[in-house]
Amino acid sequence: MSALLEMSDVVVTFAVGGGLLRRDRSSLRAVDGVNLSIAPGETLGLVGESGSGKSTLGLASLRLVTAAGSIRFEGEDIMVLDRDRMRRLRRRMQIVFQDPYGSLDPRMRLDDVLAEPLDVHDLARGDRAGRIRQLLDLVGLRPDLARRYPHQLSGGQRQRVAIARALAVEPTYLVCDEPISALDVSIQAQVLNLLVELRERLGLTYLFIGHDLAVMRYVSDRIAVMYLGRIVEVGDPDVLFRDAAHPYTRALISALPIADPATERQRRRVILVGDIPSPIDPPTGCRFHTRCWLYEQLGAPERCRTEQPELRPVPVSSAVSTDAATTALRRAACHYSESLASSDIGRIDATTTVRRSHAPDGSQTQPDPDGPHAHPDPGGTLGRRRDHGNDRQSDGNGEVG
Repeated sequence: MSALLEMSDVVVTFAVGGGLLRRDRSSLRAVDGVNLSIAPGETLGLVGESGSGKSTLGLASLRLVTAAGSIRFEGEDIMVLDRDRMRRLRRRMQIVFQDPYGSLDPRMRLDDVLAEPLDVHDLARGDRAGRIRQLLDLVGLRPDLARRYPHQLSGGQRQRVAIARALAVEPTYLVCDEPISALDVSIQAQVLNLLVELRERLGLTYLFIGHDLAVMRYVSDRIAVMYLGRIVEVGDPDVLFRDAAHPYTRALISALPIADPATERQRRRVILVGDIPSPIDPPTGCRFHTRCWLYEQLGAPERCRTEQPELRPVPVSSAVSTDAATTALRRAACHYSESLASSDIGRIDATTTVRRSHAPDGSQTQPDPDGPHAHPDPGGTLGRRRDHGNDRQSDGNGEVG
């Protein structure tokens, strides 16, 4: 199957410093040589620490920031399109921002918010009010909310409006830039389930950006791990959790709490020391070697300090049963990935329940007061994606019917 979106050697650079006279300016490479593709109907999870370049890469995929390299959408290189052709293509690609408080104009009523993309793309002919009601119903909100302003809504309702606005022009590709991180824990699972349901109903393709691997495991078909502007590992979620091939991925998985106390006590964990380095002056060689626990275990090999590893296929451990197609998808950028095969650090079995890092106390998540009741995970836990076909719908005011 050909890729819907294909990024080749994508680089995003920002000029920083210089003061009033703009002297001694430095360059910050937020994204540095990324190669990724997303198939139609696929959800690619993009995970990493703050400052790794995830959001910048998402914006670059929509040509919302200046980038070098090649970005092809539906076979067309969007980097060379003129303004008019790019505007027509934007109907097919949209974004849901992280902060629903900042992404909606506080001076516009919801009906105007939802009508704006229809007007821009000349889609408002015919029953405009009917289309707005349809969009609100699609995200589980009552039609009478169309007359309200954003400040009259809860955070969950605002994010549902932001999702409806993105869907108004009937896109095929949606960038979800940490769409739940600004929401209360009690409604995050509901918005996640809504996005999964919309993907299945409308045939959407997602680039889902976040920092919680438990969430990524739940929503993604593949996961890409990003560190300091580069992709360090890509693979099937279950393979990553059971046999990650990069020490950074192992460290992220190691930080996830396990719901079973007995299993949690027996785990070997690794704690990363220090913060992510500055992208203005990244380390030479492997960018992770300054914090890498495997680098220390192997006696600080010179190769890690001098040679930048490329993303390459890494065989899945024989102890992990998987098909050939899944194995072929797994790639990692580490000189010593094979050395991880015997390590039990950062391994979580497919049957193990991972607790959401947002709710480490294991408290029961509550039904979403803002929208569809979509069966939140008991104990704040998330496994792989489940069947959402029996989700009941809310009237948008917390009443389930």
